[in-house]
Amino acid sequence: MTHFDLTPLYRSTIGFDRLAGLFDALNAPQTSANKNQSYPPYNVERLNETNYRISMAVAGFGEDEIDIEQKGGTLSIRGTTAPNADQPAADDSHYLYRGIAARNFERCFQLADNVKVVHAELDKGLLHIALEREIPEAERPRKINIAKTLKAA
Repeated sequence: MTHFDLTPLYRSTIGFDRLAGLFDALNAPQTSANKNQSYPPYNVERLNETNYRISMAVAGFGEDEIDIEQKGGTLSIRGTTAPNADQPAADDSHYLYRGIAARNFERCFQLADNVKVVHAELDKGLLHIALEREIPEAERPRKINIAKTLKAA
């Protein structure tokens, strides 16, 4: 089978790993590990030239149950729920319907070069992660003036 190397695409994008994942999923067999690739849902926003924000729906998770880690060019977000003694089990008869997902998750994003996490906050069930792209001085555009020469008469 032919595999496509989309690594160069990752260097200049953020949050578009889903597109690359679609290509990889075409050749991968369907397993329980890749069935839940859409959980939790998220948005990626470009706020301006250098600032981005990832918003992820993590209803039911507390700040102590979410782990955010940036390692190299990868941002990993993990949510782990601990079984709570005062919360009834899923098969308990107190629930008439249980539609709120309370399962562990891990979502990874490939960050572009020079992108770092500025801060993260949890607000109304949404996890907001602020990202900033720092352009090194050597890569910043600079104006080159054209010197005027005087013609000798």
